[in-house]
Amino acid sequence: MPAPFTADTVTVHSPATSANLGPGYDSFGLALSRYDRVRARVRSAGLNVRVSGAGADELALDEAHLVVRAMRAAFDRIGAQPPGLELDCHNDIPHGRGMGSSAAAIVSGIELARSLSDDGRARLSDAEALALATELEGHPDNVAACLLGGLSISWLADGRGAAARAATAEQLAATGIRPVLFIPAEQSATRAARALLPEQVPHADAAFNAGRAGLLVLALTSRPDLLLTATEDRLHQGYRAAAMPASAALITALRSRGMAAVISGAGSSVLALALADQAGAAAELTPVGWECARLEVSSGARTSGA
Repeated sequence: MPAPFTADTVTVHSPATSANLGPGYDSFGLALSRYDRVRARVRSAGLNVRVSGAGADELALDEAHLVVRAMRAAFDRIGAQPPGLELDCHNDIPHGRGMGSSAAAIVSGIELARSLSDDGRARLSDAEALALATELEGHPDNVAACLLGGLSISWLADGRGAAARAATAEQLAATGIRPVLFIPAEQSATRAARALLPEQVPHADAAFNAGRAGLLVLALTSRPDLLLTATEDRLHQGYRAAAMPASAALITALRSRGMAAVISGAGSSVLALALADQAGAAAELTPVGWECARLEVSSGARTSGA
């Protein structure tokens, strides 16, 4: 394959993510051990996209596919588009459940473009990759967690996405926290969930969440006994509860038993940050028709083959 592209097949595993974690609205993100896998190579011409797993019967198989769109955007930033592409996508992250499926697709596309291009990582740095992912996603929390792994805190600086890892997967595992994800059969729409939020909130609620967000970092990194209090929220979950009553009821049931449970992203999945001795009891509360996934914290997207 002529320069500036590698002839190798590159594979990216991008993790599911849970954003907000209660009080950290649009800023906190946690990477979880459930992955979409995309394998890609540069070819002489054309575009061939295959999809299996979640969304296989619904997703576009052309330039409209989100992984392809992210690859094209990244190739533009790197400086050259390949003559052709072949992609094999296997999705294990359900769509429309607040698990960061779009973030995983965007990160997969950007990481593939960086690895398929000679000097791609030098021409599109980690910081620039995050900024591009944020631009494509519209907010940085999920893409930051997907790229960085562990617990990330993200923000916008002059309109560009930026983030820092607050704790690695290994550090979080050492606290004994075990993520348990409850996944409903029905999808929810992030845009519709955001539309339920008011344009203004009381100052007291903003102050409440600021305190709880700071406390959550401490709880996740060294004081897991504070998780139940640290995951309290007044900015978004209450406003959305009527639109996802089963999720709200499950959160109430889990929290009444001392487990730190929150809406995952915009919903409708529920994330319980269970301690090791709580994970089994949490799973017993799984509603009929829902999936219960006992997961680990992920170290983030990983690339192989290039």
